[in-house]
Amino acid sequence: MISGVSQIVVPVDDQERAKQFWTTQVGFELAVDAPYGEERWLEVVPPDRSPVFVLSRRPANQPRLDDSAQLPHSDVVFTCDDIEQTHRELTQRGVRFAAEPVKMEFGWWALFEDPDGTRYALTQKPAR
Repeated sequence: MISGVSQIVVPVDDQERAKQFWTTQVGFELAVDAPYGEERWLEVVPPDRSPVFVLSRRPANQPRLDDSAQLPHSDVVFTCDDIEQTHRELTQRGVRFAAEPVKMEFGWWALFEDPDGTRYALTQKPAR
C-alpha cells in the first residue's frame, strides 16, 4: 500500500537561483546537488524533512499558468504554525508575497513567489 509522498517535482527556470531561494530565503536544507547525466539532480527538504522537493529544470515548452493574481500557480500548499510571524521572517529574507496573510472562512491564507514568479499558497495550521 502507498504510505506517503516522498518527492515533489518543482519546475524552475534556473536551478542555482532556485537552490539559493529555497535554502537561503525559505530555510530549507540542501539534500542533494549532483550531476545526473547531462542534467543536474537538485533536492531540498523543509525542516520537517518531508517531502523532498526536486528542483527540476522547466522544459522550454511547458506552458505557464495565467491564473487570477489571488490564486497559486503550484499545487503545493505550505503550512506553518504562525502565518503572521512566518510572513515577517520570510519578508525579511527577501521573499516576495503576492498576497499578504488574511483570515478567510477556511483559515489563514497568503501567497508567496519564487524567483521565477511561481506563486505558492501558505496556510496556518488550525489551533488544536
